[in-house]
Amino acid sequence: MTVWHLFLAFFRVGIFGFGGGPSSIPLVHKEVVERYEWLSDEEFSDVLALGNALPGPIATKLAGYIGFRVSGVFGCLAALIATAFPTVIAMIALLQVLNTFKDERWVQGMTAAVVPVVAVMLAVLTWDFVKKSTSGIGVKMTVAFLAGSTILLQLIGLHPAILIFAVLLSALLFTPAAEKGTGEVRKERAG
Repeated sequence: MTVWHLFLAFFRVGIFGFGGGPSSIPLVHKEVVERYEWLSDEEFSDVLALGNALPGPIATKLAGYIGFRVSGVFGCLAALIATAFPTVIAMIALLQVLNTFKDERWVQGMTAAVVPVVAVMLAVLTWDFVKKSTSGIGVKMTVAFLAGSTILLQLIGLHPAILIFAVLLSALLFTPAAEKGTGEVRKERAG
């Protein structure tokens, strides 16, 4: 039954994730964290960070990892097939239609209307991550990471994978052993 739920969850993501990987991330979060509770918010954040550091489409990386974690190889296959299936069918069915009408104003309007919706979905997910990080590392560190990341990514042009790798490496090297284990130090800081 879990494999079937994995298929349904990622099939919904595949159907409604119009616009590629970034638009599907909030949908994956909704299914995996909120609906089925297969991962916590913190685990999802970690999986998302690692997935963004690896090459390839984010939706299939998330599907493959989460499917495997929840239900082994069959879960991985079910999630991957469910993620890719709607796209394959849509491309086969709609490619000719879109090619025929691609210059029509209503098609261009529909495509342009999706962009702000995806932006809002990503902004909401980002705000949730910011709130969680302030409870984990504090407001000052969160603001410092946001500002530093913005400068490195936007002004200097650093590749996101390099930044993610550097932050993960620094967290591994400079986090005290007590924080790595139970998180008691983090709880004391927040309290």
